[in-house]
Amino acid sequence: MSTTPPPAISDAALASMQQHADPLADETIAAILGPWPAGMPPVDAPQWERIATVNRLFGEWTTNASIDGWTATGPGVDDSLAQALQDYLAAGQVLPDWADARKIERAEKIFFDHGALSCILLFCASLPECYVIPDLSSVLHTAGQLEQHTEYRIRSTAAMIFPVMMHGGLTRPDGAGVAQILKVRLIHATIRNLILRGTPEAAIHDLQAQGDMVGAGQLGALKGLPGRPTMYQMLFARGWDVKRHGLPCNQEELAYTLLTFGYVFLRSMRRLGIGLPQHDEEAYLHAWNVVGHILGIKRELMVETMDQGKELMARMQARGRAEPVTPDPRPGLGQALMATMANSIPWNIAKPFPQLMTRFLCGKATAGDLGLTQPVPWSSALLFWGVLLVARAIDWVLRLVLPRFSIVRTLTRILGYHFMSRVLMSQTRPLQLPSELLNQVDGVVHSWSDDPDMPQWINRVEDRLTTHGTWSLKLATSARPAATASQPAATAQETA
Repeated sequence: MSTTPPPAISDAALASMQQHADPLADETIAAILGPWPAGMPPVDAPQWERIATVNRLFGEWTTNASIDGWTATGPGVDDSLAQALQDYLAAGQVLPDWADARKIERAEKIFFDHGALSCILLFCASLPECYVIPDLSSVLHTAGQLEQHTEYRIRSTAAMIFPVMMHGGLTRPDGAGVAQILKVRLIHATIRNLILRGTPEAAIHDLQAQGDMVGAGQLGALKGLPGRPTMYQMLFARGWDVKRHGLPCNQEELAYTLLTFGYVFLRSMRRLGIGLPQHDEEAYLHAWNVVGHILGIKRELMVETMDQGKELMARMQARGRAEPVTPDPRPGLGQALMATMANSIPWNIAKPFPQLMTRFLCGKATAGDLGLTQPVPWSSALLFWGVLLVARAIDWVLRLVLPRFSIVRTLTRILGYHFMSRVLMSQTRPLQLPSELLNQVDGVVHSWSDDPDMPQWINRVEDRLTTHGTWSLKLATSARPAATASQPAATAQETA
């Protein structure tokens, strides 16, 4: 097993990654869809039906065991579609030889030890940082008008992260992380195929053949959309500039998103004053690197340490900010995310807290990119900063004798509970997961009801600000169908 950190990628190699995608997944989708007709495909084009068939088959990929030796059957399945998916699963489910099961297990424990805090960091830090790269945000904006369907996108993100980070999600047959990642990987390939109206390989070949011609690499927007276009049709018709933006959901963008779920999560823990020991940080990064491998990300784009993560993320953000997109979709995405979280908080004075937390965790530059610099009520700002500073001071003193004590963790758990109960874990809109897996998630949430590292009186105060007793919502008390990932807009920001 190799433990040697990957070398830092050069600027030239990093730039070239915009023209690299994912051959395994792209070839699978190409084999399934075949060549597109010229112009805007009619509503009865066979490609739309084949995409629907793949979405239906996703519902059978419920656990890691379920995809081992899986065979496609049912309406719409022919030999070419079945063989393409079976070959894809056989190749994609294999973990890399450098995967360390002990580090993965430690990362799982870290995520769930911090409970609801983990969710707040994901949605006040990881997702906002995802939106910084303009090209990536532009795809997200097109993919179903993200700002109009923010809650759906947030739940889609959680529907991948929970199976990945639950015990055995990446390593056990009864886990579901590998199966969920392989769905998302194929969704990325579908997005690329739709936007490019064919394979990435063909798009790059055409760009190189056109050389310095005016308009080289440009795919113009198409007319002829139906009155109520589907997400697939919107992606197909949107147009794309391969020369300027590279491939949609390219290797650099995927690697950047991977950083937001690993490096940014750990950076946020540090900024809250509850950072982890170095070996735990590196175990967490390692687990997300394994996710990246299953997702088709190149090894040279992964980081093993926080210093590597800081350096690579800074370079990627600088490159992204140097190529602005007009109109800029990022403020709309950022503000929609903040509004969704604010709506989950029951106290008016605390509704600006997600925006203030994002500013604190992500910094001024990211807040500016996302349009999160507008003033908030002075009472809310005073309460947020006052409580945060006092809590951090108390933590600093008491952790000299009680290493796991953290008022900051309690405060973020309270916010996290309200966000989870009203957005992620609503009984009327549960996470799109199979019933068995949803019950496992509910069991994990139940275990978060009390913080074992805090005194009982702190847990009683927490109960008054959340709910008395268990946090379990009994989400899957009746049978429900497995999720089908029915929309291809679960793009890079929802995956890593």
